[in-house]
Amino acid sequence: MHWQTTRFSIDLALPKVMGIVNVTPDSFSDGGQYASSRAAMAHCDALLVQGAHMLDIGGESTRPGASPLSARDELARVLPVVRYAVGLGVPVSVDTYKPEVMQAVLDLGADIINDVWALRWRDPLQPVSATDVVAAHPRCGVCLMHMHREPTTMQLRPMEGDAPAQVLAFLESVATALRERGVHASRICIDPGIGFGKTVQQNFSLLAHQVQLLALGYPVLAGWSRKSSLAAVTQAHAEVPAPSEPAHRVVPSVAAALIAAHNGARVLRVHDVKETVQALQVWQAVQAQAGTAVTEAPHDG
Repeated sequence: MHWQTTRFSIDLALPKVMGIVNVTPDSFSDGGQYASSRAAMAHCDALLVQGAHMLDIGGESTRPGASPLSARDELARVLPVVRYAVGLGVPVSVDTYKPEVMQAVLDLGADIINDVWALRWRDPLQPVSATDVVAAHPRCGVCLMHMHREPTTMQLRPMEGDAPAQVLAFLESVATALRERGVHASRICIDPGIGFGKTVQQNFSLLAHQVQLLALGYPVLAGWSRKSSLAAVTQAHAEVPAPSEPAHRVVPSVAAALIAAHNGARVLRVHDVKETVQALQVWQAVQAQAGTAVTEAPHDG
């Protein structure tokens, strides 16, 4: 399986690690650490040294309760970093849902649009939609994520019922709609949206049943890094409570990423690149010695 993007056809025979670069003052995990362009550029370099295969740059936090950011402010944050990152020789993803931002970063050579709204967000004052931007581009990759409601309300009233079935139906629908606009299947990746309007139990149900998503024929991106569901289960079984800050969730984050890879995820979006890369190397060594091919879903072309 390959993921076609603007400049790269990414070979996903083995899972790839996507390093997170938050150019924000308020992200749930590392808000403020890389808010300046210089700090974010240095972080791009550091993640590649640690083994990241691609970078995901975002200028607006979509944590639960986050306030929306104007396109103008988002562009001011991300454009200098994207301009720098596209010269580093790796695929560059931009985490955005605004058509104006999508067009601007694609014009700079960005490879992937990573959209938590799955191209559904509309600005009533703009005639061009996110789908229009992606469909008009000849090659860019796109990651479509499932989100219940929207960031300001998604955890106040999480979704109900069987999460895997609902997520699968949604992702099949939005991917099919995009293909009907002329976007080739090889450009599409899907993300179940861990933590986006779901309960702890639903998040882990999605991980346990993640293989169901492979039947759609698109690569799966897993975004478990430092999510609060990991703290919920580790704190519940701890005799001495550990610090609750997201930065202290490295070990459960790596464990979840490894399980996601074992269950067929082909892109792991993470903060802790070095640790995730090392865990994957151990897992892949065991797979090789066992003579077990890494699970790869058929692609329907």
